[in-house]
Amino acid sequence: MHLIVENFGPVQRAEIRLADFTVSVGPQATGKSLVWQLLKLLLDAQTIDAELRRFNIDWGKDIAGFLELYFGEGMQHLFSDSTIVKRDGQVVKFDKLFDHRGRSREDCEEMFYIPAQRVMAVRDGLTRTFADYRTGDPFVIRDFSDKLHRLVQTEFARTERLFPQSNRLNHLMRRLIGDAFFRGFSLQLSKDKFQKKLVLKRDEVQLPFMAWSAGQPEFSPLLLGLYWLMPAGKVSRRDDLGSVVIEEPEMGLHPKAISAFMVLVLELMRRGYRVCLSTHSPHILDVVWGLQVLKSCAATNKEVLRMFSLPSNPKTKDIADLALKKNYRVYYFKPDGLVSDISSLDPGAAEAETAGWGGLTEFTSTIGDVVAEVVSRSGTTQ
Repeated sequence: MHLIVENFGPVQRAEIRLADFTVSVGPQATGKSLVWQLLKLLLDAQTIDAELRRFNIDWGKDIAGFLELYFGEGMQHLFSDSTIVKRDGQVVKFDKLFDHRGRSREDCEEMFYIPAQRVMAVRDGLTRTFADYRTGDPFVIRDFSDKLHRLVQTEFARTERLFPQSNRLNHLMRRLIGDAFFRGFSLQLSKDKFQKKLVLKRDEVQLPFMAWSAGQPEFSPLLLGLYWLMPAGKVSRRDDLGSVVIEEPEMGLHPKAISAFMVLVLELMRRGYRVCLSTHSPHILDVVWGLQVLKSCAATNKEVLRMFSLPSNPKTKDIADLALKKNYRVYYFKPDGLVSDISSLDPGAAEAETAGWGGLTEFTSTIGDVVAEVVSRSGTTQ
């Protein structure tokens, strides 16, 4: 898909061509999340409208009111008379997105969205329904939370253990997740006054949600979202869904855990999903840069496996081979409202934004330059 956005909130102009794996980087409040939410609206207007109607939210034909309802309270300023949105060369007319109102969600949802605020989907260990949020909360948060709630109440209704499960993900994925995120604990459901709460358990020790370490509350809703995308059993994916947005997966995570997450991203692509991701993590761009260099140099799956410290077996070889065939793009959302394609991630590029990977490596480079200068001046070695 080719998307052009002009004069949309903080975004003055963005031209984005989606790849198999598309990453957006940039400072806070530069429009990264807003553009991904806009993309979901373009793909899933019918299902979004149907979900709102399921909860008796009828916005009539007030497009401006709907946009605030979708993006969140106070977001009416995102659009102006000069706003232009083009999808594959065609100007988008927002009132035309709802010409076929009434189709059910399952009929046509194309994009699954895991928001940065995913920890809001769990309150004191309890998953939250769509109706549990205020009307002014962004749709993507309410929708993601409701999906997790339905998952817990339906697919997980007959089991206490959510992770690890022998029929969800393969042994390698389960081991990576266990080592990086849960450290010997299992993620389980514990009944509390007829409600199912998320807890961590090891032997007789049970930790309530508020006692978890920082990264575990962030990752657990993400893991359940991946469960939604990768169903149990022989079905590898949800056929109607083609794309996945994951915002800021690195929150609260150690670099080793981020590497494990990136293996899960490769697994999503192996299953046929196109992945869009926003991040402030240079570690994620390290992976993208490495894969692109390996691909351009005709590397083999052995080098990919070494990069992720993965064992060599038919499953991991399949993932690694696929990683070398996929396309990758990176976009830098600049403070001035312009969006640049920095997909080459060339450290020697003339453009500072490309060489500095959208600002994610500039601080480290500055530290290195200052330290090198001081050490050289002092005549000492470190």
